[in-house]
Amino acid sequence: MTEAAELPPAPEQAREVFGERFADAVRYAELLAEAGVQRGLIGPREVPRLWERHLLNCAVLSEVVPEGVTVCDVGSGAGLPGIPLALVREDLKITLLEPLLRRTNFLTEVVELLGLDHVTVVRGRAEEVMGKLPPVHVVTARAVAPLDRLATWGIPLLRPYGEMLALKGDTAEEELKSASTALSKLGAVTTSIVHVGEGVVDPLSTVVRVEVGESPGGVRFAAKRAKAARTGRARRRRG
Repeated sequence: MTEAAELPPAPEQAREVFGERFADAVRYAELLAEAGVQRGLIGPREVPRLWERHLLNCAVLSEVVPEGVTVCDVGSGAGLPGIPLALVREDLKITLLEPLLRRTNFLTEVVELLGLDHVTVVRGRAEEVMGKLPPVHVVTARAVAPLDRLATWGIPLLRPYGEMLALKGDTAEEELKSASTALSKLGAVTTSIVHVGEGVVDPLSTVVRVEVGESPGGVRFAAKRAKAARTGRARRRRG
């Protein structure tokens, strides 16, 4: 068995980005480097670049997330980008959505250990929780799936006029172009690529932003959403 790579010290930018939560960010990095690797949530080769490639790369997403909104991090995995975002933005109400039990167990442990009272962990697939979870203002995702497939999972979870923010790499422009028809059918009205993290990460983090209109998910999900709303109202009346 190869020896685990050592976690490097936090760069100076991390102190600036995480502020009062810097110590918690360090603890999270340590958990990723130890339990995260042991449980197969993150590859051992990622440990030397955990700060730049993962924690800071995700934390700077906060630059494009509006104030005081609800967020669902789809396919949260080891908590990226949801947990770094939660550490820098206590004004947000964040749901970490993840289908695999070993990952949700890890996420629950991290949330409790770091005292992230504004974060909830939910086990499930995006397509299963629509109508069960309240629609959110913002859906986030990182390294989950190609954009067209990700959109079919994430966009239906949005409130009207919400937005999906997907952290992508060099393929962002190509993915956005090939997904344009699918995005339009899902109710997207505006798409763009933004770069965040000036002075913090190099290269900058690339975010694909998809804004929806009054029908997130488009016609395909309108009936399903209406049925879920009726079921919710019936439950409340019975309660």
